[in-house]
Amino acid sequence: MTRTDTPTAWDERTQLATFLDYARATARAKCEGVSPEGARQAPLPGSPLMTLCGLISHLRWVEHYWFHVMFLGEEDDGPIAAATEEDPDPEMRIAVEVPLPQLLDEYEEQSARYRLLVAEHDLDTRAKRPFRDGRYTDLRWIVLHLIEETARHNGHLDIVRELVDGEKGA
Repeated sequence: MTRTDTPTAWDERTQLATFLDYARATARAKCEGVSPEGARQAPLPGSPLMTLCGLISHLRWVEHYWFHVMFLGEEDDGPIAAATEEDPDPEMRIAVEVPLPQLLDEYEEQSARYRLLVAEHDLDTRAKRPFRDGRYTDLRWIVLHLIEETARHNGHLDIVRELVDGEKGA
């Protein structure tokens, strides 16, 4: 995937899709060249689940939740469904058992499916499942939320990567 934040057209859908793809590609770039051990390292003392593997897994499963569960109304068959007060981020905890290249491949395969989903639906299409308060969102909000979510976690990936092996930027 080419990493660019410049859309090929200036309509709203293309701009939103471009920014989500740019954020996804940035997450991948921040993981390039890291060692298998570094990918599993949690360098922040107060955040034992904050690993490169954990963050990529989180991004993957958050997209699954918003597109698959909330928008399409399907059952949540991912690890986030198993979250509890004692284990609020199981998708991050189990990720250290999975090689980073596999996590990145799964994230990209899923992103390709959701890229098609966004292309095939009007941005005003209402999600099948409501928020806890009963309100429904639309596809536009979900895409905007995922841009924000991915961009925010790219900052975490940046920090973790620099602490793990000194690599900066991407």
